[in-house]
Amino acid sequence: MKTVYAGGEGEIVEKKSRFIATVRPVSSEEEAVSFINEMKKKYWDARHNCSAFVIGDRQEISRCSDDGEPAQTAGRPMLDVLLKEEIHNVCVVVTRYFGGTLLGTGGLVRAYQKATQTGLENSVIIDKQIGRKLTIGTDYNGLGKLQYLIAKDELTTIDTVYTEKVELILMVPKEKEQSFEKEVTEATSGNADISWGDEVLYAMVEKNLKIFEKNA
Repeated sequence: MKTVYAGGEGEIVEKKSRFIATVRPVSSEEEAVSFINEMKKKYWDARHNCSAFVIGDRQEISRCSDDGEPAQTAGRPMLDVLLKEEIHNVCVVVTRYFGGTLLGTGGLVRAYQKATQTGLENSVIIDKQIGRKLTIGTDYNGLGKLQYLIAKDELTTIDTVYTEKVELILMVPKEKEQSFEKEVTEATSGNADISWGDEVLYAMVEKNLKIFEKNA
């Protein structure tokens, strides 16, 4: 599930109109409304503060507002970007300072979508997955084979402990658990010690593994 780990801002200029996109992670409609009101207070002197948000594991809650722009030229195009990118639990507010030149309906749609995309590009977006920690104990003869399998399956190594044997601690996505354990067993002729941890929700955040609460 793709979601925003850290919100960001992005700005574009179209025919002297400034479009400032502010992105924030939200977990409820109340949080989204509070954020929208916060942006309206911050940019109280702007012509428009248009918004869109998507909440839920299946994007079941979605809302948008044109905030005075012509119907379907701001909020809906912004929402379409969020839905197309399949991002969950996020709210975007695009603030417009009018530059004196009308953009037309097509120009507005493109500007609000571009601003939203720029805001997302400047945010930290992660892909949360369900997985389990896997600890593998092996002798040094089996290490090379396991490292090959780990690279082939693009798994994340959490730690490697070297003693008289080698202990590898990995994070394995749920869909790869059975197939990877079978590969390890075959590669080591059943000589590896395999121990699975509890199921967790995790994501890579700027190349670092982070584990989340299941309902976070």
